[in-house]
Amino acid sequence: MPVIRVLLVDDHAILRTALRYLLDESPGIEIVGEAGDGREAIERIAQLRPQLVLMDITMPNLGGIEATRIIRTDHPDIHVVMLSMHKHEDYVIAALRAGAAGYIYKGSSPQEIELAIESVVSGQHFLSPIVLQPVVEAYLGRRIEQQDVGALDQLTSRQRQILQLVVEGRSSKEIAEMLDMSVRAIDAHRATIMERLGIRNLPGLVRYAIRHGLISAEE
Repeated sequence: MPVIRVLLVDDHAILRTALRYLLDESPGIEIVGEAGDGREAIERIAQLRPQLVLMDITMPNLGGIEATRIIRTDHPDIHVVMLSMHKHEDYVIAALRAGAAGYIYKGSSPQEIELAIESVVSGQHFLSPIVLQPVVEAYLGRRIEQQDVGALDQLTSRQRQILQLVVEGRSSKEIAEMLDMSVRAIDAHRATIMERLGIRNLPGLVRYAIRHGLISAEE
């Protein structure tokens, strides 16, 4: 198998360094670059043209879920594998729905990460056993909330980005500057988001964002 070109995306520089060190030991993998959040990853993809993006799920500014949606839409030939500390099925399902082909727990061995990368590039899906079990249990127990997830799918990509920034505590002015939009447009999108999700206040938005992997409960 030819060498697989990989882009590392995580907001913790120490983890990126550790991953690079571990994966550099594999003759079949080449780390072509790094990014600190989803927005930077999207910018670097055009320049680096990786075959696969190894992506954290919860990052500031633009998290892994929405970044994956954008990457898979704009670059369908690029594979995405999530590397996350979250084992709950909601995160796994959200990642797969966004287009990720793999989901690895951050406590996995280097050999498992390498196997996931090779499997996904060869056209397969890969889930760490530790996250696969909750997903299977959720499916068998009919605990996957299809209607709730569908509401998120009704939002545009821009609205999902705004949603993440809102629940991170950014003001309308800050979001407008980041996305090169007017404050009035941001406020309009915010109202639309809350209406479509059926949520009336910020705490409700935060709980929704945590449940769907936009932000971490620890943030």
